[in-house]
Amino acid sequence: MRKMAIKEKRKHARFNSLNLSYVCLDENNEIIKQGMGRTLNVSESGILLETHFPIEKTYIVTLTLGLKEELVEIKGRPVHSCTNAEGKHEIGIEFLEPDGKTRKALKDFINTFQKEAPKSKIKKNRSDYSPAP
Repeated sequence: MRKMAIKEKRKHARFNSLNLSYVCLDENNEIIKQGMGRTLNVSESGILLETHFPIEKTYIVTLTLGLKEELVEIKGRPVHSCTNAEGKHEIGIEFLEPDGKTRKALKDFINTFQKEAPKSKIKKNRSDYSPAP
């Protein structure tokens, strides 16, 4: 079977990152679920998060990222999700207007990571996945 090439539409490069905690809020800002996830990649505009449980597109997600020596809290919204070959969920989260301090910490992290990371660690394409039901 032949795989079709996916045209790159991203405006920011993605870089590997670390584990993080997340909290899912409903439209009334009530906590629906919380847990730990693994960051598959991160950019200035969003993050690809791997979790054991799906995150609904209707939720607002508050992420706590470990960037360098500090913890940064960023809000986002799920824009796509899929189930990977290992049965875990990969959720693409678009950041929602991070404040100046958060945006600077995120840019600093990406700049440092880009300089230090071997080329093989830079994510240009999604991993093998199948769309979530």
